[in-house]
Amino acid sequence: MSIVNQASSFLCSSASSISSSSSSSHRDLTRASIHFPKIKTNNLSTLIPKIQSNIGLVEEMEFSRIPPKKQNQNNPKMSHDPEVMEKLYVILEAVSDRVEMHKNIGEQRNNWNSLLLTSINTITVTATTMAGIASAITSVPGAPLEALKLSSSFLYLAATGMLIIMNKIQPSQLAEEQRNAARLLKQLESEIKTKIAISNPSLSDVNDAMEKVLAIDRAYPLPLLGVMLEKFPAKVEPAVWWPEKRRTSSKRCHDKNGWSVELEEEMREIIRVLEIKDKDDYITLGEKALKLNKGLTIAGPLLTGLGAIGSAFLASSPHNSWAMVLGVMGGAMASVVNTIQHGGQVGMVFEMYRSNAGFFKMMEESIESNLKERDFDSRENGEVFEMKVALQLGRSLSELRDVAASSSRLGSDIEEFGSKLF
Repeated sequence: MSIVNQASSFLCSSASSISSSSSSSHRDLTRASIHFPKIKTNNLSTLIPKIQSNIGLVEEMEFSRIPPKKQNQNNPKMSHDPEVMEKLYVILEAVSDRVEMHKNIGEQRNNWNSLLLTSINTITVTATTMAGIASAITSVPGAPLEALKLSSSFLYLAATGMLIIMNKIQPSQLAEEQRNAARLLKQLESEIKTKIAISNPSLSDVNDAMEKVLAIDRAYPLPLLGVMLEKFPAKVEPAVWWPEKRRTSSKRCHDKNGWSVELEEEMREIIRVLEIKDKDDYITLGEKALKLNKGLTIAGPLLTGLGAIGSAFLASSPHNSWAMVLGVMGGAMASVVNTIQHGGQVGMVFEMYRSNAGFFKMMEESIESNLKERDFDSRENGEVFEMKVALQLGRSLSELRDVAASSSRLGSDIEEFGSKLF
């Protein structure tokens, strides 16, 4: 402070001397230079840390005045509940483990299909060849006719038993179930990771994730005995791998959260299109695939059984003609039937149709759940939800709106499917 006072007094005295000299003589040009005394900076360097510490104290006092809710908004990580995070990570680890399990078991069951088909066809062709040779040497004296007959009959019976087991479990369909489960669990795993990264998970998020994991477990079970899905149901139903949505809110909110009357009408039309065209089409295809699979399942063991009977009656004088036909033709036709059924993976095709129908059913329920929710804050954001529906159907936003407009205009005569993805 003394240094500053000296500088100010020096300025005042200099100004007064300049003014007096200018008034006394206007002709003289006077150059006045003002010299400030040098200020020592050693004292300032000692003051800087104190100033900074005082500023930090002021900022801390101001931050302490902010309500906890606003503090959490400024730094979302501060509001994470450690118990909730621990539970989510436990579920995430279980989901990752299930992905690997379904992936490995799916590959195993796909190998079952290939190996069993190859083995059964090889056995059937061998039995057919033996039956043909036996029928050709019936008149040859000393030929090993009985050995060929017994071997052919035994191979036919073995092929029949293996076919019954294979047709019961449908390995190609089992492999498709595990592929679907692995894909859905990967999707759930990504969803949990995203929730942890960009939001503040709560206990309801934990319960929701837990229900989704258990729903996938029920839809696509791993074991075969006891809980295996019915491979030949009486009625084709869409696959259901999501938990039942429960909405209990009854309050109204003035904030529309991205929703409008036009968007709600658009979503209702999309539901109608998915119900009339997409889901119904895959249900119909699933019924056709199921009927074909049932017919092939009966035909394969029946033909190998007839082949076994024909082989047993070879060289019998009253039955030799039809026994030769059954012994040879039965095996040849059985090989063709097995190749169509299991080589063509008819069971996998049926499961694919059933899963596709389930996908459209899930979309319908998701849209209806949002439309029935009266609290707009509890809905998904309308614009984001519209984009998600468009992506799931393989369409742009403009194409999605055109489909809804066409459905509203044409009614039940609409010909275009809602999905372009599959």
